[in-house]
Amino acid sequence: MRIMTINGINVDVVQKDIKNLHLAVYPPEGRVRIAVPEKTNQEAIRLFVISKMGWIKKKRKQFKDQERQSKREFISGESHYFKGKSYILRVKYHSAPARIETKNKKYIDLYVREKSTPEYRQKAIFNWYRDELKRQTPKLVEKWEKNTNIKVKDWRIKRMKTKWGTCNRSAKRIWLNLELAKKPAHCLEYILVHEMVHILEKHHTDLFRSYMMKFIPKWKLYRDELNGFVLNHEKWEF
Repeated sequence: MRIMTINGINVDVVQKDIKNLHLAVYPPEGRVRIAVPEKTNQEAIRLFVISKMGWIKKKRKQFKDQERQSKREFISGESHYFKGKSYILRVKYHSAPARIETKNKKYIDLYVREKSTPEYRQKAIFNWYRDELKRQTPKLVEKWEKNTNIKVKDWRIKRMKTKWGTCNRSAKRIWLNLELAKKPAHCLEYILVHEMVHILEKHHTDLFRSYMMKFIPKWKLYRDELNGFVLNHEKWEF
């Protein structure tokens, strides 16, 4: 990858074995990335980006104005997201290991020892998110293996700061971002299908998009919803 500065904007340029140029602007800061055929010259790239400059600036402004959460301290009264909905956190004290319950689709009750640190409470919530994703994902993998005829040998969950998911094509292994526990269920499905399709097609080519349209016709709506969701205080992009 190399960087070109065009009209004062840094553009990540990635050369791939593809036929067409593909331009994208990513949240949260409006990073601009263009994938180009391997033999595309620099002037052609510059002219293409300039032709799309109005769209680029519009998308960057949208991301700049997008709602963001402040840094979470994991104390009572904070809002925390789960499956696309905002819950109010209630920290309750007990003398046993940490546990979490959801109440009335409104509250997340976090039970911890009285002198627990914010880091400990954060870890407890992250572990709960991980367990929830582990509970949801097997049924989704089974569903989409049947729908797509794509076999997944392994899937795992981890925190990632730059991607919603990744795929190891040779191992047929998919990684899902822990943050997806906060997002609507159909966004989790969209990312899962997206990474499964990468087992068939490495790059975001026309073939890749045709697979996505075949398997999950509303994928662009889900992508936009995911990227338009309330942003964490950390930096996220897809």
